[in-house]
Parts: sequence; structure tokens; C-alpha cells
Amino acid sequence: MKRYMLFSFLIMGLISSTVVAERIKDIATVAGIRGNHLVGYGLVVGLDGSGDSSASFTDDSMRNMLEQLGITLPPGANLPIKNVAAVSLSAELPPFTKPGQKIDVNVSSIGNSKNLRGGTLLMAPLKGADGQIYAVAQGNLVVLGLNASGDDGSSVTVNIPTGGRIPNGATVEREVLTSFIGGNSITLNLHRPDFTTAHRLAETINETMGLGTAQAVDASSVKVSAPKELSQKVSYLSMLENLTFLPGAAAAKIVVNARTGTVVIGQNVIVQPAVVSHGNLIVTITNDPLISQPPAFSRGDTVVVPKTDVDVAVNNKGAFLFNLGVTLDEVVRAINNIGASPAELVAILEALKAAGSLNAELIII
Repeated sequence: MKRYMLFSFLIMGLISSTVVAERIKDIATVAGIRGNHLVGYGLVVGLDGSGDSSASFTDDSMRNMLEQLGITLPPGANLPIKNVAAVSLSAELPPFTKPGQKIDVNVSSIGNSKNLRGGTLLMAPLKGADGQIYAVAQGNLVVLGLNASGDDGSSVTVNIPTGGRIPNGATVEREVLTSFIGGNSITLNLHRPDFTTAHRLAETINETMGLGTAQAVDASSVKVSAPKELSQKVSYLSMLENLTFLPGAAAAKIVVNARTGTVVIGQNVIVQPAVVSHGNLIVTITNDPLISQPPAFSRGDTVVVPKTDVDVAVNNKGAFLFNLGVTLDEVVRAINNIGASPAELVAILEALKAAGSLNAELIII
């Protein structure tokens, strides 16, 4: 029986030697200009009975909140917390965000609440790693997930109903200072460390801004002299980030996803001369029991007699040759011809790597 292909090939990168110039802003970032993570704790109210049913910290949080609002509850009073859920809050504070601006907030249940749909987050502070409050969150949740259950115990769940989001749900109260404000130099950090790219980046800046302006520190960073005054530094960076140059080619890599059968072969992958033999040993065991019926009036019993057939076959796909200077197209065609499964493909690539016939880094995910 013909075995169909179980994997697909995606050949990424340009097969030819064409190289496209890129802007500095697309492949590098300025050191010190980054977002900051914020975290917090709060209460979501207004739930339709889908809140925390037996969470002591939710009860304590409700009592503390009511006391801050001037409401004192008698000791031992039971609070109806089925419409309330304790949640964790997370957000990212982008660089240069000023007080009064809005940021999005992610909300996730930390109790046994089953659904946050229709809930409203009460005012809750968001803190940074230093323990300072940088934003205050409040608002109605947008929950994409849902669940429904019947009296017989059956239920249906779509996506995750215990997590939601509040667009523009937090107001920034404090600005995070960056190293961009002071100093007479900046550092450009490459998204993908590469010595060739760092060298070419420094050369491009020196050709445009003058010799000695930029210096490659390592494979990831390039130090650039810049004006100390803030307004001049902004104009200077605006000119720098739009400069274009030819980055270095990426290292040869092959990425294999054995679960989905997807193979990504990057540029500059070279296969040295090699012979690959591929075959399978197929063992088929068939059970076909026989029923033994005794003659009439013999007082015998009907019994089942086991019968097993064992068939051994060799499905030999033969061998194929990779010649010197083989192209990616030939590699794909050769492996397609033998009808290799994803697992067999991984074994072939590992064997080529072990034999020294494959120059690329093999990454299996």
C-alpha cells in the first residue's frame, strides 16, 4: 500500500546569493530602552455565582476592602463571595510611558472561580520589581472563554474562561527612568548576535557619522558616541535607526518538528557526499482462531483452537546518493522519494550529521 507523506517541507531563506539591506531599527534596540513588568492582586465582583466558593483569602480580602470603605462587619459573619473572585494582575509598562497614560491589564483567577465573564475589577495597585506602585488598574473584563454545565454533570468549555483582559485598564502613576537620558554614548544591541553583523553595523555608522563614532564591543553590542543633550540625542537616534546596511548571513540550521512533521531548512545548508540507505522490517502477526466442534452424541466439548500466522517482510527503499554541492531542492526530492515519516526523517538527518556530511546545526523541537 502506498504510504502518503506525513510531513511538509518549508524552505526558508533565499536560495540565491541575493542579500537585502535592512534598517538598524529592525535588527537592533537601544540598551536601557525596554518595558517593565508589573504585577498586582485584586478582586473581581459582579460575577453570576461563578466566583470563589471556598477561598479563605477571598473572604479576608473582602473584609479588608470593606473596612477601608468604613464598613465594619461583625465577627464570624459569612460573606457571599460566590459573586467575587480573587485574581492576579499583570501588565507591561512600555518605555517612556508618562503618568496619566493607559496600559492594558491581564487578569487571571487564583481561586476556584469557574468563570470571570461579566466581572468588574475593583481598584488595585500594580507594583514593579522594586515594590513601588507604578499603575492603578480598574475596569470591566473582556473574557473570550466560556463554559456551560448541566444538572447531570455534563459541561462544555471553550478557551479559558478564568482569564481575561482589560484594554487600557490601568492608569500609569509613575515614570520609569532610563539610561537613555544621561551619558554621551548609547549601545545598540542586536536581536541576533553575530560578529559579522556587528562589524558591518559599526562600519556603516562610521561611514555616515565619521570615523571613531561607533565601535563593535562584541557579537551583540555596538557602542556609539552620541550628543549629551536630550533633544539632540533624539534627533541623532532618529537618523541612526534609519540607516541601512547588509547584515551577516545567518548560520546554517535545520529545524525539525517531529510532532507535526514540519522541516525548516535555512540558507547556506550544504550536504557533503554521502550515501543513505533506508529500509523497514515489517512483522505482521494475525490471530485466526479455529472452533473445534465434537461429533454428535460424543459428549465432547466445543473448544477454540488458537491459530497464529506470522509474516515477515522487508520494505527496502534502497539507497540514494548525495553528491558534492547538492542543492536543497535535491535533498527534499530525495527524502520525498523514499516516503520517510517525520521520525525517519529525523533519524536520516541525525545520521548525516554524525557522519560529518551535514554542515548545519540540527534543532529538533
